[in-house]
Amino acid sequence: MIIIDLISKALDIKASQISKTVELLDSGATIPFISRYRKEVTGGLDEVQIGSIKEQHDKLQELVKRKETILKSIEEQEKLTPELKTRIENTWVSSELEDIYLPYKPKRQTRAEKARKKGLEGLAKVIMAQQPIDVEAKAQTYVKGEVKDTKEAISGAQDIIAEWVNEDEYARNTIRNLFQREAVITSKVVKGKEEEGDKYRDYFDFSEKLSKASSHRILAIRRGEAEGFLQVNIAPDEDTALERLDKRFLKGDNDNQATNYVADAIEDSYKRLLKPSIETEFSALSKELADEEAIRVFIENLRQLLLAPPLGQKRVLGIDPGYRTGCKLVCLDAEGNLLHNETIYPHPPQNEYNKAASKVSKLVTTYNIDAIAIGNGTASRETERFITNTRYEKGVKVFVVSENGASIYSASKIARDEFPDYDVTVRGAVSIGRRLMDPLAELVKIDPKSIGVGQYQHDVDQSKLKKSLDLTVESCVNLVGVNVNTASKHLLTYVSGLGPVLAQNIVDYRAEHGAFKSRKELKKVPRMGEKAYEQSAGFLRIAGADNPLDNSAVHPESYHIVEKMAKDLKTTVKDLIENKELKKSLDLNKYITDSVGLPTLNDIIEELDKPGRDPRKGIKVFEFDPNIRTIEDLREGMVLPGIVTNITNFGCFVDVGIKENGLVHISELADKFVSDPTEVVSLHQHVEVKVLSVDLGRKRVQLSMKK
Repeated sequence: MIIIDLISKALDIKASQISKTVELLDSGATIPFISRYRKEVTGGLDEVQIGSIKEQHDKLQELVKRKETILKSIEEQEKLTPELKTRIENTWVSSELEDIYLPYKPKRQTRAEKARKKGLEGLAKVIMAQQPIDVEAKAQTYVKGEVKDTKEAISGAQDIIAEWVNEDEYARNTIRNLFQREAVITSKVVKGKEEEGDKYRDYFDFSEKLSKASSHRILAIRRGEAEGFLQVNIAPDEDTALERLDKRFLKGDNDNQATNYVADAIEDSYKRLLKPSIETEFSALSKELADEEAIRVFIENLRQLLLAPPLGQKRVLGIDPGYRTGCKLVCLDAEGNLLHNETIYPHPPQNEYNKAASKVSKLVTTYNIDAIAIGNGTASRETERFITNTRYEKGVKVFVVSENGASIYSASKIARDEFPDYDVTVRGAVSIGRRLMDPLAELVKIDPKSIGVGQYQHDVDQSKLKKSLDLTVESCVNLVGVNVNTASKHLLTYVSGLGPVLAQNIVDYRAEHGAFKSRKELKKVPRMGEKAYEQSAGFLRIAGADNPLDNSAVHPESYHIVEKMAKDLKTTVKDLIENKELKKSLDLNKYITDSVGLPTLNDIIEELDKPGRDPRKGIKVFEFDPNIRTIEDLREGMVLPGIVTNITNFGCFVDVGIKENGLVHISELADKFVSDPTEVVSLHQHVEVKVLSVDLGRKRVQLSMKK
């Protein structure tokens, strides 16, 4: 129960809500399922809150395991007292737990341990008492065995005292608190690496209070350190730290010989043991916080990218642009199947402009193309101009599509399995075309790290990043819902309760038996047990099913409610869905039971209004300024249309139609103060920007979104 109370206090959520949520998670329920279909149980907690509860619960469970290990270790040493056991059991702060354990932790061959083996602990205790004695005379009595002289005896005793200081809980907390308030992170360039590490020039002589340092700076500094260009240090003022420790341990005055020896041991302890230990702790903590912030930004960007507006089931011509190697064309049907591919050469050096235009126009007519998707990489602007200037027999919309990660997909096993008879260029063009039709369905095939919307994604904790990104993809897939008869194995994998094996089984069953005709039929899929069906059914859609609820987010467990509503109104479920006035006449209070409350009933009515609706926005055509082609065309003061391509916690990057993306610093995002760029901009948002400065040498463009 204490774990539940700790989570409740940390997240400011009622203990009863947390307890019920943990029960659901432990029973195998997924976060999307709990947030959508168990609102009455959790008290209406959303995905973010449920995710936070799971994260906190997992951390505390890890702490419980660590306590068990520590208790066992101390017990084996026969040093576990009832008081110590109680203290360990009542401690829920990781650093505090490790401080308690430190004196009992099995030691390597430390200097203090070697001194103890020489029999110098007694001398250390005498010196630590700081009585007015002749220390050297006392040390003489310890000169025997391996101890050659008084100097060695006193030095060994000081090593033991230094370890006592380091293991003192109060001392560690004192220094820890000082680090928390006053620590400064500094970085210096490694001598001789100035030219090679030029990209880290901003951090060659950098100093900032650690508590104020932004996540992107910390991650940049740590990357520079890892690559061998920067030396990094985290510490408060040394004199202040030693002053605090002296106050804790010194008893005598300056004339006291023993006190002076203790003072030297304290300084040695701080520099050699205590400061490096706490610095490591704060280095890890600051990195962890920076990772969390970078992952948060990445998650938000990924969510926006995955939920980008889809064109829908239209016939698309996908183009992977290029100069010398030509533009690879693919024609896709409304389901994204490849119908035709070939290469045209409208650009230098071949310059087959007219031939290419004739070919594109013919393909649009032959395959009844509705829209053209052009990758935004090399030769994108020239290809867009060529395509828009070509005449067609029918109206066709032209879109420029982000091709980040398309090359990763085209060389992957997934792509080889999908298109074993085609090369990477064809696969890349298919990916571009499909991204226009349904970004979510296509992007789930690519490792999220390769999509190009993160900030220092290769520097953060990779397991945390993967876990967070997988949860984000799962959240987006389940928010939109999946057509079980058209979805790929990769898309189905992220559906609540499925995973890779069941996803493959669904695809195999579909291939053998044809399209699913009802949600009930899903139970015939091998290994689709009751739990998996319960978790997944509400997120799987079956278009054209006999029961219209099978194409909605209404869970099968609630079908009887809708059927009762229809019966009470003397109509059919189909008519109830189609008639808004009928739904308005319902008194929802009549359908409340012990397990079904107003939250679920309101969700059902909302879904009946627009069954199977796609929560994503509609897609819009965007056009760059036709006069801007390269960075040399930019002038200060120009106002241009642009597309947001990436968001960081220091601003956002905007594509204005040239090779280089411009930066809108957080201070230039709006006429008001902005603390989080995601409050103002979203990925792929169409914006208007003003050119502030152009650095041709470094190929950097500064932009503003202020009015």
